[in-house]
Amino acid sequence: MSTLLRTSPQDQFFAGARACVPVAVSVAAYGLVWGVLARGAGLSPLEVVLMSGLVFAGSAQFVALDQWNQVPALLPIGPLILAAFIVNLRYLLLTATLRPLFPERRLGWRSLSMYLVTDENWAMTVAAMARGEGSIAFLMGGGALAFCSWMLTNLVGYGLGSAIDDPSRWGLDFAFTATFLALLLGMWKGRQDIVPWLVAGLAAILTSKVIGGSWHILVGGIVGSLAGATLEWRRSRVHQS
Repeated sequence: MSTLLRTSPQDQFFAGARACVPVAVSVAAYGLVWGVLARGAGLSPLEVVLMSGLVFAGSAQFVALDQWNQVPALLPIGPLILAAFIVNLRYLLLTATLRPLFPERRLGWRSLSMYLVTDENWAMTVAAMARGEGSIAFLMGGGALAFCSWMLTNLVGYGLGSAIDDPSRWGLDFAFTATFLALLLGMWKGRQDIVPWLVAGLAAILTSKVIGGSWHILVGGIVGSLAGATLEWRRSRVHQS
């Protein structure tokens, strides 16, 4: 048994938090930008707290913010929910890899801890699992630190937004695009990703020309995911044969 797993859950929690300190710094940078843009989009302080506290998903929140003033007045929530759902589908696969950490008993209650899973503390925990050191407490330590960093800097950014009347003057209007470019670079696994990404991009462009609004995000995500799944299925069939 590893040294970490012989320690108390409290020690494992703080070990996870320490491992994710660099993550918290990057989360803080995104959080400040999101807070500034949220004020520019017309969100109230209460709406900022509720969205960040209930959703806690930076990429989905940037998508929602981009659509905040674009969705139809009669159905303001539908496109936002669908966009967040598509963007966060990857967590079905990410959290499934954490199943070995959870015992059969009380799985339902412990699965609530998935709320604090981010791309970054998931990666840290999986790396720790490979060393025989991963634990639920370690995962929660990193997630709790990221959550606190995100909530605090959202509010700080919202306050700074009052002094920034024109976000485009500071280049903050590019934050949404820059965020997803950074996410794409972090998700790049090699040449096998080129086709799904191209398919998703073309589908999104065509949809924006035909339908308008923000549905191109959903269509691009679905079509790109299907293209990637199809290619992966074909590769598996080739290997089996």
